[in-house]
Amino acid sequence: MAAAGLRKGNARLPPEVNRILYVRNLPFNISSEEMYDIFGKYGAIRQIRLGNAKDTRGTAYVVYEDIYDAKNAVDHLSGFNVANRYLIVLYYQPAKMSKKSDVKKKEEEITRLQEKYGVGSKTPGPGSSD
Repeated sequence: MAAAGLRKGNARLPPEVNRILYVRNLPFNISSEEMYDIFGKYGAIRQIRLGNAKDTRGTAYVVYEDIYDAKNAVDHLSGFNVANRYLIVLYYQPAKMSKKSDVKKKEEEITRLQEKYGVGSKTPGPGSSD
């Protein structure tokens, strides 16, 4: 019974809350050590991955050991100023991250099926809802 009191009661967390944070608007020259200094204040960190490719620079993934530490970091670091840049700290949502590629794949599949069966047009009309 005592263990339940350790974790802020049985606080219900919103469904998007998880241990993995996606951070945007980082200075391009930020070091891993600086990242650990900033994010480590909120709890034990399992991993930090800084984006280093042209299209991922200025972004990072921060993985906490504990979901409550991740929530605390989001609550305190969203809008935090680092080298005159305000951090955007979000919960990593794989469904939203992969949705863009999924939509393209589905559109290609629909077009392929339409051509195969000779139905419909490539662009739905204004009245179609499906």
